[in-house]
Amino acid sequence: MKLGIRKPSLRKSIAARTSLKRVVRHSIGLKAPRGYGWPTNPKKAAYNRVYNRTSFGLIKLLKLLFK
Repeated sequence: MKLGIRKPSLRKSIAARTSLKRVVRHSIGLKAPRGYGWPTNPKKAAYNRVYNRTSFGLIKLLKLLFK
């Protein structure tokens, strides 16, 4: 589990936006509403909840410094 600051990855950001799986799912209309992660994949939802609460990005760090 990652603790602390996140390192942005341009390659992963582009790959996530242009993935074939995402394009197909959105074109068919099989999008689940926000909050449906727990019924569909509870293990991943729990991991993401902890990850998002324990790590932070560069922008959030700058906001805290210059507040």
